[in-house]
Amino acid sequence: MEGLDAMKVSDEKKRYIVDLLNPTLEALVAECIKMTPEDPVAFMLEWLENKRVADEDSRLSPDEKAKLIEENKKLEAEMKKVKSEMHETVKMCDTGAAKDDESEEEDDEDDEPPPDFFNERPAGGARASVSAEAYGEWNTKKAFVPPVIAKTDEQKDRLKNVLVKSFLFSTLEENDMTVVIGAMSEVIAPDGERVITQGEQGDFLFVIESGKLDCIIKIEGVDKVVKTCEAGDVFGELALLYNCPRAATVQAKDSCVLWKLDRDTFNNIVKEGAEKKRQRYDNFLAKVPLLSNMDAYERSQLADAIKIEQFADAAVIFKQGDVGSTFYIIEDGAAVATKNGTQVMSYNAGDYFGELALIRNQPRAATITAKGAAKLLSIDSRSFKRLLNVNDLLERANAYS
Repeated sequence: MEGLDAMKVSDEKKRYIVDLLNPTLEALVAECIKMTPEDPVAFMLEWLENKRVADEDSRLSPDEKAKLIEENKKLEAEMKKVKSEMHETVKMCDTGAAKDDESEEEDDEDDEPPPDFFNERPAGGARASVSAEAYGEWNTKKAFVPPVIAKTDEQKDRLKNVLVKSFLFSTLEENDMTVVIGAMSEVIAPDGERVITQGEQGDFLFVIESGKLDCIIKIEGVDKVVKTCEAGDVFGELALLYNCPRAATVQAKDSCVLWKLDRDTFNNIVKEGAEKKRQRYDNFLAKVPLLSNMDAYERSQLADAIKIEQFADAAVIFKQGDVGSTFYIIEDGAAVATKNGTQVMSYNAGDYFGELALIRNQPRAATITAKGAAKLLSIDSRSFKRLLNVNDLLERANAYS
């Protein structure tokens, strides 16, 4: 506990570190040193998953285990039935996609058009498609070990610059981003090459680094270009998200540099990463007084809009007189506010600041500086005004004026 005493964290967090975190980390490090794996990250991920499964099993009684085995048998039988229904749904989807109205396809803004491809599915068919994912491989949770494809530092930098601009990957935390970058492979598509073909099964999505590609749908036997994808765009993700065949053909218009990501990494890191982030910050946001009256749905929307920012000791978060464009909540660490050189306020984990400049459209009233290393959650002005009840904030601001 001596080292912990120097840390600026609550007693509750210190107990959490001593009682729960340290024993797990010590066992993990010991096993890693013992085995000296070539890829320690993959080894640790697998070790943690195996431990989680073992801990869950140890808490089950023999009767509970027998019940779970019986339920799994029933689910396997249901999965076979669902897969059969899903194949019928796919046929109906292909038929519906070919009959879409031409003008609706030109207005489509999704990465793989058209929206009616999904809207025209019968209700029973849509449910079957989702159930196939839920009762299939996802039902039997296995340890996920992401692929690691060798890259130069120059390739990693290029890829990261592309991903941070993509709506699908921009919210990934640093560790998840590292895993995704490691799992992606570079693909050079020459002019005229078909990267994916409508109707085929899809196990990869693609991110465009450079070049342009046409999205093509066959309508009454004629290929029609419904959208052109450019640098930073993602295509091929719908087949992964909805477990259905490719909705369109994508063909290079010129020489393109693409990055390919497999289904398993997408589902485990990108797709689940967004869900994990939402769950993690929903609980945290519920404890922030300003946000305590929001319902669960409102908080989940706010969690999706959060960005994570790290500040070193004495780093200036914003200065007095700056134009306000961001609202901040402290997740870990502390900060101080100074006005005209005099400290006027201090902030700790769970505290927030920066809202007044956004509400009143006025310059920052004080300078905020990190006190020690600080981890902040930030929300941009547009999301702040769209997701938060500004009238409630105005009443609170007036009370302290």
